[in-house]
Amino acid sequence: MRVEDKTFKALEASLKFRQLRQELISSNIANAETPGYKAKKVEFEEALARALDTDEQMNMKVEDGRHYNVGNGGFNNLQPEIFEDPNGIVSMNGNTVDRDKEMAEMAENKIMYDASVQLINKKLALLKYAIGSER
Repeated sequence: MRVEDKTFKALEASLKFRQLRQELISSNIANAETPGYKAKKVEFEEALARALDTDEQMNMKVEDGRHYNVGNGGFNNLQPEIFEDPNGIVSMNGNTVDRDKEMAEMAENKIMYDASVQLINKKLALLKYAIGSER
């Protein structure tokens, strides 16, 4: 078992992007009273799914250095999409932050972050066990 397999890379990317999402949500909450502030969102799940390419239906030939490897573990080119939340309700001062929605998203993101950390810990424990059992 290699430490740098697809699962480990996916969990590593998930942690990185969940941290980014947490920071973005925190920024939205901090600016909830700022006039004209537009709530921002980050999406990375589709890009992560393409990088994993688990069903191998999104294969793409990468023959040129300018091609992006969006399938078959293309974790080097994995980029999240950050955009203004189009579903935000505009308040009287032009702000689109819904504090309750942001808090709920923050709680969900934390649960998913913690789950990813637990999966990495389990994977590393399995690797440690495999190394120790060869003695």
